Amino acid sequence: MAEPQFFPVATSLDFGEVASMSGLSLPEGVDAARPITGVAALEAAGSSDLAYMDNPKYTEALAVTGAGLCLVSARFAARVPVGTTALVSPAPYHAFAQVLARLFPAALKPGSMFGAQGVAPGAFVHATARLEAGVTVDPGAVVGPGAEIGAGTVISAHAVIGPQVRIGRDCSIGPGSTLQSTLIGNRVIIHPGVRIGQDGFGFAMSPKGHMKVPQIGRVIIQDDVEIGANTCIDRGASRDTVIGEGTKIDNLVQIGHNVVIGRHCVIVAQVGIAGSTTLEDFVVLGGQVGLAGHLTVGMGAQVAAQSGVAGDVPRGARYGGSPAQPALSWARESALLKSLVANRGKGRTPS
Repeated sequence: MAEPQFFPVATSLDFGEVASMSGLSLPEGVDAARPITGVAALEAAGSSDLAYMDNPKYTEALAVTGAGLCLVSARFAARVPVGTTALVSPAPYHAFAQVLARLFPAALKPGSMFGAQGVAPGAFVHATARLEAGVTVDPGAVVGPGAEIGAGTVISAHAVIGPQVRIGRDCSIGPGSTLQSTLIGNRVIIHPGVRIGQDGFGFAMSPKGHMKVPQIGRVIIQDDVEIGANTCIDRGASRDTVIGEGTKIDNLVQIGHNVVIGRHCVIVAQVGIAGSTTLEDFVVLGGQVGLAGHLTVGMGAQVAAQSGVAGDVPRGARYGGSPAQPALSWARESALLKSLVANRGKGRTPS
């Protein structure tokens, strides 16, 4: 069985082009026309590969790399071995990402699972749906009545686009995802199995049982948002659930009804955000963070992984722990607890 090329190289680059793309200059005497034919990790790279390094955990791998060209921060440049050209960058990872995008554009967002264009046989598009030129709909996908989809968008196999849903241009809607009561901007990437716009979890509870509260809001997803596989975003109850421009959401995240997430937030896997909570712009939530409802997390705040947030978080704050608290207090508390445990039974109390 032949080994497939899932992401073939789309173009060729040379050392000079890599440097120019990155806004950098090659060291004196380096051949700018020397070709780059691929990228690889430090330990696997060959003489025609590009690698990058900006993490002290990989200093040993850097010292023995066989890469032809290595994007590297200044603090590690002296460790680049003879035979590898060091291209010193203030942001090696960002520069590396630019080169990857040029070499492997197909990896930037999912495309058609069927390798086709237009509406494929076996797709179901309602007669009242409106598709601009250049929309791709894969087999098994369903586009409901009154839905509108912009040019360049791909609806992958077995995705379901509900009635009246609006999807902008150059979006990617992953296989098996479902969208209802949703408005989506341009260049949005939705990975496989995502659920958007289903009922929020709303019940009027009483000793006699729990009465379902109709959820009549929407989900609004602004431009350049990316949503990871199997994430769920509930529609609003009486207001809208909103995901702000440029926000990146990992796999397996739960976002409740009426949640408002600002611009350029980062939400890591297995986060749960209860209803009516607001995240201001540039908030970062580590993996498995849980947020109670009706809270505000201020602009630029960061919450450490596995934290439980029960109250508002101020702008720019760093919080951790459960219940979450300022990071310095959390670190002191953890150190004190560790000391107490270590001294247990020894007849003394830590100072």
